[in-house]
Amino acid sequence: MTDRIDFDQVREVVRIAAEAEIAELEVETPTLKVRVRKGSGSAAGTDEPSVSAAQPGGVPGDLTGSWREGGEATGRPSDNHLLPLVAPMVGTFYRSSGPEASPFVEEGDLVEPGQVVCVIEAMKLFNEIQAEMRGRVARVLVDNASPVEYGQPLFLLAPPSS
Repeated sequence: MTDRIDFDQVREVVRIAAEAEIAELEVETPTLKVRVRKGSGSAAGTDEPSVSAAQPGGVPGDLTGSWREGGEATGRPSDNHLLPLVAPMVGTFYRSSGPEASPFVEEGDLVEPGQVVCVIEAMKLFNEIQAEMRGRVARVLVDNASPVEYGQPLFLLAPPSS
């Protein structure tokens, strides 16, 4: 078994829940357990879905802000507490403000809440996506100029050390 979450499976569950207009959906396979809740019980208190995912023996969490990547506890602290920064909309992901510009952030950069980390083009509008938390960019998960879906993880952030 792999110790990585299959985000395609998670996105498919979210898509099914959204299309069916249901309040809650839980799906469990031998390698993944996903729960999607929509309504006032969500993390933001809005109608946006709250998604949690875990692998058997893994650490469950909330993909909207407190999810931790990793399967079984492996003793690798760098993988046990990574937090996703997710796409707030469907569109095209860009790492910089233009073709010749430097990326907003690189792996290893420290980001602060409110700092622009990328842009997502949606309906010919370029939307600046800001970090919601302080942390170090551990991984960039999306290639430049790639399409992204709502809720898709774009970056993994390592929380700052206390």
